[in-house]
Amino acid sequence: MRRITLTLAVALCCVLALGSTAMANKLEQIKQKGVLVCGVKDSQVPFGFVDETTKQLAGFEIDICSYIADKMGVKSEVKPVTSATRIPMLTQGSVDLVIATMTHKFERDDVIDFSITYFMDGQKLLVKKGEGINSVADLAGKKVGTAKGSTSEKNIKEAQPQAQVLSFENYPQAFLALKQGKVSAVTTDSTILLGIKNSDENPDQWAIVGEAFSSEPYGIGMVENESKLRDFVNRSLAEMWVSGDYKANYDKWFGPDTKYYLPLEWEMEVWPF
Repeated sequence: MRRITLTLAVALCCVLALGSTAMANKLEQIKQKGVLVCGVKDSQVPFGFVDETTKQLAGFEIDICSYIADKMGVKSEVKPVTSATRIPMLTQGSVDLVIATMTHKFERDDVIDFSITYFMDGQKLLVKKGEGINSVADLAGKKVGTAKGSTSEKNIKEAQPQAQVLSFENYPQAFLALKQGKVSAVTTDSTILLGIKNSDENPDQWAIVGEAFSSEPYGIGMVENESKLRDFVNRSLAEMWVSGDYKANYDKWFGPDTKYYLPLEWEMEVWPF
């Protein structure tokens, strides 16, 4: 009888332990470890890049990670990701959030969850001036570079099926191919192209052309079915917008006094508090 009782007690402890694990959530886990780890770009000026002076990652999205971490009462930590690695690193647990110029698409919702939109853009072309390329129509039979695993890769194939798409690990590599004459254009979101163009030593040689041929709403990626974390992130973004902190951060990186000036012409969807 004692053996049966002991067995039942052990079984009950296991059930309680499993229940406790099941009740745990990602938001609580982040708070317990005291660090929010964000996957960010490290070569995407001005969203996420290595600052030449400090040799540290800096940028618009790094500051958003810091803001959310401050709201949680934890430290922020950033890890470099690429367009191809950001979702795998998230699902494998290497990062807690992905804040990496990632467009919210329904097909990605099959794998991860997203926050509300924190940045809005559209896809265009970066070309060398005087080469006669002014739109996607001019890319028929030509080579165009983009980043592997990005929505830009898929969008350009749909927008211009007669173009040959070459995919690189990141956009600076695609831009290098453009400078070397290996591709006739680089395509991605216009803001990323602006960062590439104006970071070059001879920015006047390049032009961003064409009408936007896609809608690119950026969302923060997180693992599926973590509603408390998603709610916290959404509320943090909304508070950032309403308080004016978003505008201050935006102007820091995209304001008229920067090399990447882009007027803020959209509004975040903020639900009533």
